[in-house]
Formats: sequence, C-alpha cells, structure tokens
Amino acid sequence: MNLSALAAAAFFSAALALPATAAPASPAETFPGAAGVITLSGKCAKLVVAKLDATKGCKDELASVTLANGSVTFIFTSDGKALGFQGDGAGIKPASNGNARLPLSLVTTGVGNKMTGQVKVAGFCTFGNPYAGKPIAIECTAESKDSSFTGSFRTGGKLVKKGK
Repeated sequence: MNLSALAAAAFFSAALALPATAAPASPAETFPGAAGVITLSGKCAKLVVAKLDATKGCKDELASVTLANGSVTFIFTSDGKALGFQGDGAGIKPASNGNARLPLSLVTTGVGNKMTGQVKVAGFCTFGNPYAGKPIAIECTAESKDSSFTGSFRTGGKLVKKGK
C-alpha cells in the first residue's frame, strides 16, 4: 500500500468519529493547512526508532494529515511500516528561519494501512511551508519514557496526491 492510501486510511478512520460537517478540504496556502491529507515527494533523510535505523527502507514520500479537531500528524513509512509524529496544530509556533514548530504528544505506529499503536511522547516537529517556493525540511524528534524517535524529510514541495 502506498503512503497516500495509508494516510487517507488513517485520516478517514479518525474522521469517522467526527461530525459530518468535518469533511476534509483542499490544502490551504499555509502548511499544514485545513483538514485533509497532503502527500509530499522528496527525500527521507533519516528515520530512527530507538536503536533501529529504518532510513534505508524509508519511502521518499511524507504524508501530513490534519483532522478537523486540529490534530496534525506527519507520517513516515519504511518497509511497509508507518511512524506518525502527532501533535495539536493549535500549538504550532514560529521558529527560526521562517519555520514553524509543532509540539508532539504522540507517536503512532502501524503496518500496511492500519495505525494501531500509540506512544505518549514529548518532542517537536520543525518544518517550513513546502508551497513557499523553496526546498524545506520536516524534522521530528520525540522521546517516550522507554524510547526515542527521529524522522527527517526534505522536499521541494511537490504534491504527490491530494487526499479526499
């Protein structure tokens, strides 16, 4: 299953619990934007879970899933497994160099098109707007009481597929 389908499955399984008026919209001018799924192409530079380096199998696509309640998840995939860095979009604050910073509360895990695991974490994703006309990085780092998680993705902002 490709990343677009995985992100859409994660989005729609979470969206089923939302009111019918919470239908996804097209990406806004700001990133991560309105509720919906955005899949970006680029280069997965790093993906590490605890001491397991999954960078070699990491796909060159990254999904950004925004739910109607404001939750934002950046989803990396490697060898059929998914790792999502999740936080409350209301907590996004400006960071250096025109970037923004999303505080993280969860790391979600899954296989295929199902996101089944959740780990409470503390950490951040720092990112730029891929639609601003220049290459950007999305870098996430989080720690739980038992493990650490790192994901780094570089993109020129090419949209792979819009989620519906």
